[in-house]
Amino acid sequence: MNPFVPADALRVGDRTGPFDLVLDTDLAAALARATLDDNPHYFDGSTLPPTAVATQTYAAQLPSILELVPAAVFAEARGAVHGQHDLLLHRPILPGEHLHTLVELHSAKPSKDNLRVTLLHRAFDDRQRLVAEQWWTTVILGTTAGGTGTDPPYHDLTPVEGAAPIVEEVIHIDPDMARRYAELSGDFSAHHFDPEVARRSGFEGPFLHGLCTMALCARTVVRAACADDPSRLRRFAVRFASPAFLGQDLAIRVHALGPDRYAFEATSGGAVAIRSGLAELRGLS
Repeated sequence: MNPFVPADALRVGDRTGPFDLVLDTDLAAALARATLDDNPHYFDGSTLPPTAVATQTYAAQLPSILELVPAAVFAEARGAVHGQHDLLLHRPILPGEHLHTLVELHSAKPSKDNLRVTLLHRAFDDRQRLVAEQWWTTVILGTTAGGTGTDPPYHDLTPVEGAAPIVEEVIHIDPDMARRYAELSGDFSAHHFDPEVARRSGFEGPFLHGLCTMALCARTVVRAACADDPSRLRRFAVRFASPAFLGQDLAIRVHALGPDRYAFEATSGGAVAIRSGLAELRGLS
């Protein structure tokens, strides 16, 4: 493990950006194809998948975490994985509109032999109105630093004991899904493709991108809870418990918590891949 890095080396509120972003109709269709989603709204140019903005966050996330987190934190790390993601859409994003994202260090929290670093991505439109916020938590493996900042928004959920899900869907993660998603997001991290790199990070083999797993869950929630209207989804939050490995099935179960509020989880290969999933919807006008 690298030498302990003091908390004041990570400065909450330090920013990078802006990063320019356009989510167009081609992106909507490409994400739908990557996640095997046949929702017609994504192919007629009228609507974006609700997680489309998350799909494009990697291009800002990678340079930002390398700039905002000292190199000493990464010096002895054996890898990094996506630990948690929380997407809040203040309004539906329109196909083709221009967004500008600022990224700031939200927090860093030691966790056993690892460090959980959360970056907050805020996307604004051309009139400087806040459109979307995303809290991306990365678990940097085998390294540490002093804790700083506050925890990301809370979304731990008590399991829905004994209640039947409103829907359960099984999606096969074919080996080509990781490639399709990487071409869309720009995330070609080797642990998604190279068995040896995945094993060095402590995993049994290549696994699907966390944000692609999240998009698969959003597909199920939009179908089951939104009547195929993706514009109704306003918040979508997940904790990544274990990877969804290529070649396996992903089983997604959605539970109703109350008006416009749903819990969900996903399992793969007998293990929980996503836990404490939370979906919140906009009310019908």
